[in-house]
Amino acid sequence: MSRYNASFEIHVHGQVLLRSQVKFEQLQDALKPMWRYAGARSLPDGAGSSYEDEPGIKFDPHEHLLQICWTVSGDLDFRQTLDEVCMNLNDIAETGAAIEVTFYDADFDDEDGQDSGESRDDFVMLFVGPDPASIMQVQRDLLVQDVISMMERHFDGAELGAVVAEVDKLFAMRFDSLVSSLALGKPPSGSGGNSGGGHGTGRKPKHLH
Repeated sequence: MSRYNASFEIHVHGQVLLRSQVKFEQLQDALKPMWRYAGARSLPDGAGSSYEDEPGIKFDPHEHLLQICWTVSGDLDFRQTLDEVCMNLNDIAETGAAIEVTFYDADFDDEDGQDSGESRDDFVMLFVGPDPASIMQVQRDLLVQDVISMMERHFDGAELGAVVAEVDKLFAMRFDSLVSSLALGKPPSGSGGNSGGGHGTGRKPKHLH
C-alpha cells in the first residue's frame, strides 16, 4: 500500500452512517478512489491500513456504519481523491458526518532536532451528508463543542446558552442564504409564475431557528 518517494503519511479517520438499503458493492464503488489510490484492486484488498494496529476501513452491514481509521502513503494529490470520495458518500449517507484527514510530513523528523526545515504537517476536516442541512448540523455541533470547551475555562457551562444561541443564528443565516441562492436558479413553478415552497435542500437543522 506504500508509494515510493511518498511525501506524506495520510491518516483518514471518521464514521459515516449509511442508508439502510446501501449494499457492500455500492460502498466499494463509493470508496473506489481511496483503495485505487492505495494500489488495490478492490475494497477488501485496500481496506487494510499501513499500520497493523489501525482497523482500516470497516463496514458493519447490521448497523449500516462505515468506520475509517486508515493510513496510506501519498502526496497532496490525495486531496482530489478525498473530494471524489466525499461526493460519492453524499449519495449514500443517512446523516451528516465529519471525516478528519491528517497529512504527516514523511520527510520531517523532529526527534533528533537536527532538521532545519519546518514540518509540512496539515489537517483537514471534511463533511459529508445527504443534504446541506445535515452537513451544516454536523458543522454546527462541532463548533459548539469547540466554543464551549474553550470558554468553560473561564465561565460555567450554564452561562454559555447565549453564546450557543449566537452560533445557531450564524448557521441559520448561512442556511437561509444557501436556500435563497438555490431558489434564484430555479424556474418559476406553475402557470402563474410563482415559485413553489420546496428548494431541494432538505429540512433546516434542528438547532437552527
